[in-house]
Amino acid sequence: MRFHTRKWIKPEDLNANGTLFGGRLLEWIDEEAALYSIVQLENQKVVTKYMSEIDFKASAKQGDVIEIGIKAIKFGRASLTLSCEVRNMMTRETIITISNIVMVNIGPDGHVLPHGKTEIEYVSDRL
Repeated sequence: MRFHTRKWIKPEDLNANGTLFGGRLLEWIDEEAALYSIVQLENQKVVTKYMSEIDFKASAKQGDVIEIGIKAIKFGRASLTLSCEVRNMMTRETIITISNIVMVNIGPDGHVLPHGKTEIEYVSDRL
């Protein structure tokens, strides 16, 4: 798992219980999955098609720092399947895991477009 993003939990990220609001965390995960897919597929037009079961294991509170990790697990014809783990840097606990997030490559016409990728590529390898 490669951890790409850190977030600092602020008052506007909290729910009525004073802990990290799950919807905010899912928003951050969806954005991170999109950014990861855009870089991997070299296309700014990708959409989230599916998220598997979301397993909340722990929470975070105001002032905590969390890390969002994304890992490519399968390249489809026009899709990229990712897994995600979010962990609390302060408590070292895993906050959430998502086994499968399917991102789909979209062409200029708004329809599914095969991407031709079969493995993870790093930007430094493309230069």
